[in-house]
Amino acid sequence: MQWNLLFFINSALLGVGLAMDAFSVSLVNGLKEPEMKKSKFCLISGTFAFFQFLMPMAGWICVHTILSYFKIFEKCIPWIALILLLYIGGKMLIEGIRSKNGQEENELPAVTFGALIIQGIATSIDALSVGFTIADYDWIAALTASVIIAIVTFGICAAGLVIGKKAGTKIAGKSNILGGVILIGIGIEIFLKGILG
Repeated sequence: MQWNLLFFINSALLGVGLAMDAFSVSLVNGLKEPEMKKSKFCLISGTFAFFQFLMPMAGWICVHTILSYFKIFEKCIPWIALILLLYIGGKMLIEGIRSKNGQEENELPAVTFGALIIQGIATSIDALSVGFTIADYDWIAALTASVIIAIVTFGICAAGLVIGKKAGTKIAGKSNILGGVILIGIGIEIFLKGILG
C-alpha cells in the first residue's frame, strides 16, 4: 500500500459513494425538524460519520480474522437495511398521516436518539463490504481511509440537513409523509442493490 494522492482521492470518493444513503436520510431529518439546534445538527451528522467510519473498519477486521463467517453475514446486509428503514419510514408515514388527520405537525416528535442509531446502522451496514476493498491495506492505512470516509460523510450529511431544514419550512405538514416515503424508498434501493448486485 502506497501513501500517495490517489489513496486520499480514492478514500474520499469511497466516502461520497457510501454517504449517499446517509445524505438522503439527513435530508429527511432536516425536513422533519426545521428548527433543529446546532447540537442536534452535529449529533446527527456525527452519528452517520461514526457509523461510516466503524463499518469499513469492522469489515477490514472481519477480512483479517473471521472471513468465512463474514461471507455468510454479507448476504444478510440488504435484508437488515431493508427491515430497519421500512420500520423507521413506516413509522414516519403513519405519524404524517395522523398529523394530516387532525394533529399539528409540531406535536410530532423530532428524530430521537434511538431512531438516529437505527438510521446510522441501516445506512452504513453496506459499508462493511468496504473491508474487502481495503483488505490489502495495513491497519494504519485502513484506519486513515475510514477516517476520510467519516469526514466526507459528516460534510455530506450536514449539507443534507441544511437542505432539508430549508425545504422543511416550505412543506410543513407533509414532511413526515415525504420523509417516510423517502426512507422506505432508500431501504428498497439498498435491498435491490444488495440482492441484484
